[in-house]
Amino acid sequence: MAAVPVLRDLGRAEYLPTWQAMREFTAGRTGETADELWVVEHPPVFTLGQGGRREHLRDPGSIPIVATDRGGQVTYHGPGQVVVYTLIDLRRLGIFVKELVYRIEESVIQTLAQSGLAAERVRGAPGVYVRDPSSLAGGPLSGFAKIAALGIKVSRGCAYHGVALNVAMDLSPFSRIDPCGYRGLPATDLSTLGAGITWRAAADRLAARLQQHFTR
Repeated sequence: MAAVPVLRDLGRAEYLPTWQAMREFTAGRTGETADELWVVEHPPVFTLGQGGRREHLRDPGSIPIVATDRGGQVTYHGPGQVVVYTLIDLRRLGIFVKELVYRIEESVIQTLAQSGLAAERVRGAPGVYVRDPSSLAGGPLSGFAKIAALGIKVSRGCAYHGVALNVAMDLSPFSRIDPCGYRGLPATDLSTLGAGITWRAAADRLAARLQQHFTR
């Protein structure tokens, strides 16, 4: 019988206790523990990955800042963004981090395609992007805007953290940071791109795609 990741809807939840719960879940799991997907919407918060540099927080203002243990640089979470934490036993699934990232990104790309939006990966820059000629980012992200951010932590062969998809949110906090360390990289969301989809519908679609990609 196929083992489908357990889906848990956390609703609106603060970042810090959610992160702590992920760490406790991962530390306590065994080879028999089912994989889980946690769907959540966070109040406004900037998070710094393990490689994050404070200079990329250019004007955080009153928004809280949390230095966390995921990979990556700085990003923003806030209302109108679907966050799905992928609590996956990589060893049991027989994959490595690169494949985990690929499957998460593919889930987002497929979710956007359901709304008629073309999205893509950019080599060397985890996450999902759409074409944006107004982008001021340099290097490989020139001409792109970011619609989904990704960060992963692996402990004892098990992954946590996950992906954040911008659905219908106030995008202005992204202009106060260098998203994922790239100055001039704009953020966008499904609403800005003309997709008439609710947060709930986007969350359900993304969670369903992730379940498909992580069923064993």
